[in-house]
Amino acid sequence: MSKQDYYETLGVSRGAEEADLKSAYRKLAMKFHPDRNPGDASAEQRFKEVSEAYDVLKDGQKRAAYDRFGHAAFENGGGARAGGGFDFSSGFADIFDEMFGDFMGGRGGGAGRGADLRYNMEISLEEAFAGRAAEIRVPTSVTCDSCTGTGAAEGSAPTTCGTCKGRGRVRMQQGFFTIERACPTCHGIGRVIENPCRACGGGGRVQKEKTLKVNIPPGVEDGTRIRLSSEGEAGVRGAASGDLYIFLTVKPHRLFQRNGADVHCRIPVPMTTATLGGDIEVPTIDGSRARITLPAGTQNDHHFRLKGKGMRVLRSNARGDMYAEVMVETPVNLTKRQEELLAEFESEGKGHKTSPESEGFFARVKEFWEDLTE
Repeated sequence: MSKQDYYETLGVSRGAEEADLKSAYRKLAMKFHPDRNPGDASAEQRFKEVSEAYDVLKDGQKRAAYDRFGHAAFENGGGARAGGGFDFSSGFADIFDEMFGDFMGGRGGGAGRGADLRYNMEISLEEAFAGRAAEIRVPTSVTCDSCTGTGAAEGSAPTTCGTCKGRGRVRMQQGFFTIERACPTCHGIGRVIENPCRACGGGGRVQKEKTLKVNIPPGVEDGTRIRLSSEGEAGVRGAASGDLYIFLTVKPHRLFQRNGADVHCRIPVPMTTATLGGDIEVPTIDGSRARITLPAGTQNDHHFRLKGKGMRVLRSNARGDMYAEVMVETPVNLTKRQEELLAEFESEGKGHKTSPESEGFFARVKEFWEDLTE
């Protein structure tokens, strides 16, 4: 049975451009690939046919020969492998490169990419609340000024690697499978330096400390990561640079404790103020003051909520709340007269429930002891 015309196999016209050929092959190869059609002999055969057609038409010399002589140009081993089986793996590998090259570090500039860097920055709670603009100094690799990143000395230029023909990878055929690895000559870059730059030794980059500006947004939390794209190490010989990741640590505050968007603050209050009631002023994280009215008889550990006085929420105009926790302070260093007044207060209070919590507690303790003696 005669072979189908290669152009008809791919579904393109005879004047199709290279991009049209690749696009047509990509769709058909993915459709009929054996991995997507396990056990389907007809799909496997169709995959071989489209791969054979693309392998011929993508090559300028083979395509010219095919356009002139048709299939006869490749008879008697002209384009087939020994034993009559066609090498369709190479065509599919090109499509695999196109789809996954960036991810695998192959075609698409992944070879020689600069490393990502980490920078640890410590900020205060006030800076986490308000945000800040900062400058940091980072020791890293930067593009060599002498050769502008090419790695070649002035007056010369990198040349295409003769081993991989500029692809950056070499292929090894093992039975049905084709294995690829980075080219050992150019280390995956695709170019070699015959006359290296003296400043960078042919690497296209030098060590240098650079200053960067960082904008820390309001509301960041401890452990927040900020990414500066392409501010990591420069790539080898003009390859893409890595990224810089800034990890933030928020220092403990002497007054406030943070819990998400909320802020907690312990407020010491004199016993007399807690007993009689009164107004107190408390600080807030934004630097202002807030007034709290304590009712008479305010107890230790009582929390007062100040709505909207907490931390800013990242990427939002919202704010959390502030919780002022009362810490009733027992007086110390009393004068003799103060001691006498407190003694009078205690004596005067007998029979009145001035301390309901303690009185209730000791009443329960008394019942507990009585139960044990029964």
